[in-house]
Amino acid sequence: MNALTSTEFHFAGQTGVYHGKVRDVYNINNDRLVMVATDRISAFDVVLPKGIPFKGQILNQIAAKFLDATQDIVPNWKLATPDPMVTVGMRCEGYPVEMIVRGYLCGSAWRTYQSGQHEICGVRIADGMRENQRFEHPIITPTTKAEQGEHDQDISKEEIISRGLIPADEYEELERITLALYNRGQEIAARRGLILVDTKYEFGKRDGKIMLMDEIHTPDSSRYFYANEYEPRFAQVLPQKQLYNKFVREWLMANGFQGKQGQAVPIMTDEIVAGITERYIELYEHITGETFVKNEHENLSERIEKNIKDYLSL
Repeated sequence: MNALTSTEFHFAGQTGVYHGKVRDVYNINNDRLVMVATDRISAFDVVLPKGIPFKGQILNQIAAKFLDATQDIVPNWKLATPDPMVTVGMRCEGYPVEMIVRGYLCGSAWRTYQSGQHEICGVRIADGMRENQRFEHPIITPTTKAEQGEHDQDISKEEIISRGLIPADEYEELERITLALYNRGQEIAARRGLILVDTKYEFGKRDGKIMLMDEIHTPDSSRYFYANEYEPRFAQVLPQKQLYNKFVREWLMANGFQGKQGQAVPIMTDEIVAGITERYIELYEHITGETFVKNEHENLSERIEKNIKDYLSL
């Protein structure tokens, strides 16, 4: 199986390119963006030495499906998916924060709560809660969008407004849209026997309108529980069975790697890589309810470049 780990394309009207941890984004005439979802995989802020076949296709197709399924709530940047690993969309001026919405007390929010801090991003959390407990109402815990190589930082609604990062009326609208998107995501997840636990959204503006950008409800940006096991496991104080990409981090930690200085990435055998691919396919099929169809090609880079050029020439 081939994996796409790098791209070096040159398109008509190209004004720049950004190579992120897992995606390469080409700027066309400062008006459109061509986002290539590569098969690179990162954990602990480190890009691992081997790509995961079909990972880019899986995440790109999940995001496309959910962008289409939520466009009645808010317009989004997507124009087309000319290749299974590519989304072309409108360039927007992004807001400097990410909107993280949580329906359950887990992950970093639980770790903060467990340390004795019962207020996160200006949101007060009730005393006496347990890990994975459902909030009475979903909460929004924004973060700043860090520069490359830095970490996002928690920030409160009040600070966002007082610092002039987002005008108050626009932030109120972002909160409304965030909760509407999360509710839609929960409804779709419930039909798949899942619970959308938490997720993040990125927004921007184009022609004065708020637009949803980037990916949505993928296992790289969201956490899912299995619905039929949630209550029994919570009642017995057992860890929840989760459906997201934590398995990669768990494998790394089990092999002595947490991204700390001096630690070496474990050897990724073909068997390990194939196993990660299968887990991503499992994620796709659970989240979408559809059978994943591998779009194989001897030369992925060649196929992608042709499909993008054909689309841009229309």
